[in-house]
Amino acid sequence: MIVVEDLSKSFGSRTLWSGVSFTVDRGEMLALVGPSGAGKSTLLNCIGLLETADGGEIRVDGSDITRFGRGARRRFRRDTLGYLFQNYALIDNATVSANLDVAVAASGVALRRRRREYGAALARVGLAGRAKEKIYRLSGGEQQRVALARLLVKKPALILADEPTGALDKANEAMVMEVLREMSRQGATVIVATHQDRVQAGCDSLFEVGSR
Repeated sequence: MIVVEDLSKSFGSRTLWSGVSFTVDRGEMLALVGPSGAGKSTLLNCIGLLETADGGEIRVDGSDITRFGRGARRRFRRDTLGYLFQNYALIDNATVSANLDVAVAASGVALRRRRREYGAALARVGLAGRAKEKIYRLSGGEQQRVALARLLVKKPALILADEPTGALDKANEAMVMEVLREMSRQGATVIVATHQDRVQAGCDSLFEVGSR
């Protein structure tokens, strides 16, 4: 599904990485690994069109997304992409349900239809009956579970996860990896930037950022 070819990124006179090439198939989980400062998050952000690579191509289903204009980028994020951020990227003063609404509205699917799935998604991540709670009242682990539920209701074809377990205990780490694995089995392509051995072991393949 995704082919990254000869990608490069620099900041001023410093080349962060160059010649980055790899392929990730549909249903595969890839771990981006490497030391702190190697540019794992930057590479993930380039794939998610949050940052711009200096050279190379990123082809998703045959289309080079680095050439997308503003409208095509917006549609790509809406229709294809799901992001799992380390800081959760939730609306703190809104309810759990309202945060799921944002993901569903962005997906282009009728809100009423997807809302029927909220209960099952929240139950899957251990938050059954918590839809009306405000995000700021939840623990960090619970907020990450909301972020997971957001992915479950959106059903993106491509999931990018930036250190999704870095601040979690083992139980919540296992929850994150179980859900990501389930989604990959259902056909999603999952790319995880991580420095944790257990997360790497749970992926199908590794790409070491900065080694090429």
